[in-house]
Amino acid sequence: MKGLYFQQSSTNEEVTFVFRERENLPVTEDNYVKLQVKACALSQINTKLLAEMKMEKEFFPVGREVAGIVLDVGSKVSFFQPDDEVVGILPLDSEDPGLCEAVRVHEHYLDCFLLFFVIVHKPEKVTWTEAAGTIRDGLRAYTALHYLSHLSPGKSVLIMDGASALGTIAIQLAHHRGAKVISTACSLEDKQILERFRPPIARVIDVSNGKAHVTDSCLEETGGLGVDIVLDAGVRLYSKDDEPAEKLQLLPHKHDIITLLGVGGHWVTTEENLQLDPPDSHCLFLKGAAVAFLNDEVWNLSNVQQGKYLCILKDVMEKLSTGVFRPQLDEPIPLYEAKVTMEVVQKNQGRKKQVVQF
Repeated sequence: MKGLYFQQSSTNEEVTFVFRERENLPVTEDNYVKLQVKACALSQINTKLLAEMKMEKEFFPVGREVAGIVLDVGSKVSFFQPDDEVVGILPLDSEDPGLCEAVRVHEHYLDCFLLFFVIVHKPEKVTWTEAAGTIRDGLRAYTALHYLSHLSPGKSVLIMDGASALGTIAIQLAHHRGAKVISTACSLEDKQILERFRPPIARVIDVSNGKAHVTDSCLEETGGLGVDIVLDAGVRLYSKDDEPAEKLQLLPHKHDIITLLGVGGHWVTTEENLQLDPPDSHCLFLKGAAVAFLNDEVWNLSNVQQGKYLCILKDVMEKLSTGVFRPQLDEPIPLYEAKVTMEVVQKNQGRKKQVVQF
């Protein structure tokens, strides 16, 4: 039985993906659940976070967003039975790669790190690839819009790079909650994707040619009041001379975000190194606005709110089942193509969500 792993160079700059033979999984004990993997979505591996958490090792398992069938459960497992169809996110410290025919995971807790394997039942109407390809971005979108920015009907929301995997789900969630959605498009193809949304997006701002100004467009759309919620896809922190050309063209400056944010607004950022100068903080203070950080692994890093994230995953699957969520998925690929595809994903060169189907 083969599984996909990654290996870092001594400088921690280059990542190599390799298939390795694995031994058959041992007999399931106590709180463990054994899954037959039917689909596994591919996402970037945050090597910096792994280093900060002292979780580096020679070969690290690849693939964490899995959907599959329960093969066996331990004697103390209470929520799942053999033949249950489930979907979940493997914890950071999982010893098994999701890109494998079968995995063995703990029902609740994983060793001393208290990292969670969040797992819920898969609705019958949802396909394996849809379940695996939506679960992570659904969880991120809920965290950003529901818990970090308190989305409610009538609010205006700016979602940067709306045609991305996360942006697509966030737009649909915002629409479902009754919000007015504005989004940016990074290419003509992205613009066409966004214009096909139903209900339609209030405004699509095409930033691919460098002519449209996000701040002016948002203020015009909101009558000068500014938007209530901003979910960015990264921001520029420095002057034009200190930023790469492609970042200059596609990402707004942090000052633009602060300017277009309305009174009492919420800025949810994916920029982990965001730097706010005293004038920036003063402007946010005058607006009574808040800044929140969207950490992709926040559900892995807290043992207090496991129940909340389980509820989110259940709701994500329900909305996927009823057609509220329609993810942007690429064509499923077989396991033998996972190595090459994962190299593309790690370089952030893909647009649609990649899913391996078994």
